[in-house]
Amino acid sequence: MNKPHLSVTQIVNMNVGFLGIQFSFGLQQANMSPIYQMLGAEGKDLPYLWLAGPITGLLVQPFIGAMSDRTTHRLGRRTPYFLIGALICSLGLLLMPFSPALWFAAGLLWILDAANNVTMEPYRAYVTDRLREEQHASGFLTQASFTGLAQTLAYLTPSLLVFLGMNKDALGANGIPVVTTLAFVVGALLSFTTVWWSIRKVPELPLPPEEIARLRALPHGFGAALAEIWAALRDMPPTMRRLWWMALFQWYGMMCYWIYIVPTLAATMFGTDDAHSPGFRDAALLNGQVGGFYNAVAFVAAFAMVPFTKRLGAKWVHAFALACAAAGMWALPGIHDKTWIFLPMVGIGLAWGSIMGNPYVLLAGSIPPARAGVYMGIFNMFIVIPMLIQAVTLPLIYDGLLAGRPENVIRLAGVLLALAALCVLRVKTEPS
Repeated sequence: MNKPHLSVTQIVNMNVGFLGIQFSFGLQQANMSPIYQMLGAEGKDLPYLWLAGPITGLLVQPFIGAMSDRTTHRLGRRTPYFLIGALICSLGLLLMPFSPALWFAAGLLWILDAANNVTMEPYRAYVTDRLREEQHASGFLTQASFTGLAQTLAYLTPSLLVFLGMNKDALGANGIPVVTTLAFVVGALLSFTTVWWSIRKVPELPLPPEEIARLRALPHGFGAALAEIWAALRDMPPTMRRLWWMALFQWYGMMCYWIYIVPTLAATMFGTDDAHSPGFRDAALLNGQVGGFYNAVAFVAAFAMVPFTKRLGAKWVHAFALACAAAGMWALPGIHDKTWIFLPMVGIGLAWGSIMGNPYVLLAGSIPPARAGVYMGIFNMFIVIPMLIQAVTLPLIYDGLLAGRPENVIRLAGVLLALAALCVLRVKTEPS
């Protein structure tokens, strides 16, 4: 298919929908551990309660990718999945802060993450579908920039509400702060409206009649999707295979950070392990501020990386960014002054901007366009399987090797990101 060269404005518009998707993920990263602990969860059980994300990603994304590759709906191959997933996500965000019990919040997170995955996976393939190969770096790093912007806003929304005069200690009937509830309401509004904006401004390219005929002749349904996933795994390009070890260390480390950053800040900055104390709520707000800061760094860095990625190559830029984050995470637990806590976030922000863009630049150049959906879904397995490994193994070493301290989990994350930086340098980038 002859793809038109898109302007910078068009590339930005097609990625606006990622703002809503990633605002939702940002709300989860910033708030799910505090919500769980406010509803009665113990620290060592937090990884189990976060299982919804990796398991739904493992189950949903490859199948949605395979199905969208063969979809011939009048709205497009990917658009129906965008709309359905975004609508369900909006409803889940509205309900989450009103959870009456721990089991309700944990169950709702499964629905919310499934909906996010239904929307996000086709979105990755949509960028590959719509852009020429020489524009892949611009497309995916713009998408990474919207990730940074969205998560900046998601992390900062509770603090902004407090700045505007709301009481940070005002609680709902379930003990969840009112400012957190309003942040989730904002996320619900953004989830659907931003996706709608993107598909309206930059609709999918119509498939030629011969391609529609070919797709309709292919088998459809669950069995066909499973067979396609198996065939794609068997034929996986070598570049994609080499990305696995980077992904293992990278995502294990990031999950350690997201789950344990609030308990770490509560201990190191406010001297408390009590999830019901004012100091713990202060730590949650501080996490919103530092999280907003590192995502703002990611927003700027992702755009700034475009010329470096084009000139030096995605793997060198990504390795540098991961090394900066490794140093920041190792240093973070030793900081007890709020003024200095933002310094390690510069490295974490550089890495986060790169994580959401550069690995996809490496991937997109190595996969066949006709299988973009299924391979983007399989690549998500490289994200969620490390998260599952983390959820299963970390509780086993938390009380022993890590001395039951959240600060040590953050230090472990630093070591893992350093290993990820070494692994990405071993990736060969020749298209297969």
